[in-house]
Parts: sequence; structure tokens; C-alpha cells
Amino acid sequence: MVKCTIRYWAAAKEAAGTAEESVDAATLADALDTARRLHPGDRFHRVLGMSSFLLDGNPVGHREHGGIPVAEGTVIEVLPPFAGG
Repeated sequence: MVKCTIRYWAAAKEAAGTAEESVDAATLADALDTARRLHPGDRFHRVLGMSSFLLDGNPVGHREHGGIPVAEGTVIEVLPPFAGG
């Protein structure tokens, strides 16, 4: 396990009640599981389920989260769907 940062944007930030937090994880799935435990509300879980993710600025896309390792200092950005254009 390494220390990484999760940054929340827009509705994810509102649902989490924070802009960012530090978590211990080995994979993206671990980090997101920790976030779900830290924020057990239904709204947060719904927003997280609709969100896309960046790891150090690179899109995750449809890759399996359990197969994406994180390194010490990795920044995970949670991007919910945005309205407008």
C-alpha cells in the first residue's frame, strides 16, 4: 500500500464534503473502496458510479480498476458528468 491523493470535482466534491483526501491503496479499486467507506452516503456512491477518473492526468477509460496500480504520490481525480459545454 502507498499513499495517494483523491481529488474530487464538482458534484463529487459536494457529495464527499471535501476537495481532496489522502488514502492508502495498491490499486485504483483499493482507493475507490476506501473513499466509499469514508463517505458511506448513497449520493456519494451514485456520483462515484457515474464519474470518470484520471490518474496523474491520464484517463482511466474503461480499464478494470483492480488492474490499475497506484504509486506513492499518485493523484486520482474524480470527474462527475459535467453539464453545459
